[in-house]
Amino acid sequence: MKRVGKIGAAVAGLAAVGGAVYGVTQLAGEDGGAAAKQRLGAKPGAAASPSRDAASGATASAVAGGKPFTLVGTGDIIPYPSIIQRAADDSAEKGGYDFRKILAGVKPVVSAADLAICHHEIPYGRPGGPYTGYPLFKAPHQLADALADTGYDSCSTASNHTLDDGYDGLVRVLDHLDRVGIRHVGSARGAEEAKAPAVVEAGGAKVAQLDYTYGTNGVPLPDGKPWAVNLIDPARIVADARAARAAGANVVVLSLHWGSEWQTAPDKQQLELAQALTASRGADGLPDIDLILGTHNHVPQPYEKVNGTWVVYGMGDQVASFYEAEKARGNMSSIPRFTFAPAAAHPGRWEVVKAEYLTQFSDMRPPFRVVCTSCEAAASSADGTYAAADREVTKAVMSRGAGEQGLTRATR
Repeated sequence: MKRVGKIGAAVAGLAAVGGAVYGVTQLAGEDGGAAAKQRLGAKPGAAASPSRDAASGATASAVAGGKPFTLVGTGDIIPYPSIIQRAADDSAEKGGYDFRKILAGVKPVVSAADLAICHHEIPYGRPGGPYTGYPLFKAPHQLADALADTGYDSCSTASNHTLDDGYDGLVRVLDHLDRVGIRHVGSARGAEEAKAPAVVEAGGAKVAQLDYTYGTNGVPLPDGKPWAVNLIDPARIVADARAARAAGANVVVLSLHWGSEWQTAPDKQQLELAQALTASRGADGLPDIDLILGTHNHVPQPYEKVNGTWVVYGMGDQVASFYEAEKARGNMSSIPRFTFAPAAAHPGRWEVVKAEYLTQFSDMRPPFRVVCTSCEAAASSADGTYAAADREVTKAVMSRGAGEQGLTRATR
């Protein structure tokens, strides 16, 4: 069962670390500002989270009854105008926008996971629109309802498009994710909120999600709000991960918006960051970060174990509508699924014991739907489109030897 949790004051008290990294200037957070309240709801049947004094530094080994859990991630959700029109058509009888049917094909995979993470790429426009596409995206807020219906527990929100509709668009996204009970991290409405990870519970473990982007397409951070979007800075990332551990997190998942668009192979920044971040160890000698999930590239990228930690360089876009033949890969993506289990040698820590992936395809043919192309029924499409997409995604995912490292393709 999935349950939304909350980490204590130790994370909120962390000061951001400044520095220029990879051409991106990390701005220190302000001291003032109260954290915006986040909706903390539990799904029916969810077990109560274990009690813990976060500020005391008590070891996370106090977690009782820990058990394996599955975590899935999915790539960039980018509602282009054609997708927004499809959502309007799917809601024609009652008006508004309904994105649930678009995502229905992957709902069984997402909802079956103990913990499901999406990447929310774009802001919401004002109710009633106008809603726009590239280069400045604005989508209807009903997308949040569809994400909750599909089964997502948390979403990363830091991207190069986070500020496409300014600070107001950023706030709309977070407000609506709160409304539907989805946790979020990567952008913020206040300095304290910016310092805290998204925290959810699965298998008795507290899982902290962190999120950062390489930039915001040249759009400056809002005046007086340098904390609005988390920018990539390895020093800050490690500090935030360690603060999450100190506050009781058993697993730390890092979402990164990085890399080069339309490039299957990870670029220099990705390789260097992956190496540095997975090599980082705490005082106990254990990794500061347990998993890295990448977004931004539009196309599926490889999976690889780096310093013993799984890195998904890029999942590709989950919801997209590229019509140009040379951009057909932009409609393909992967779904990583990792099974974590209590680490027998390290009480209070969980480790990956099974690594899988599924494949997806945004089928632009009416009616527009996202399809799980590695799922057995979908792979047998009459014209071979889904089987071809499955092969293309698999080729990218396995291109750095992940199969030899234990990654397997799943069919359901």
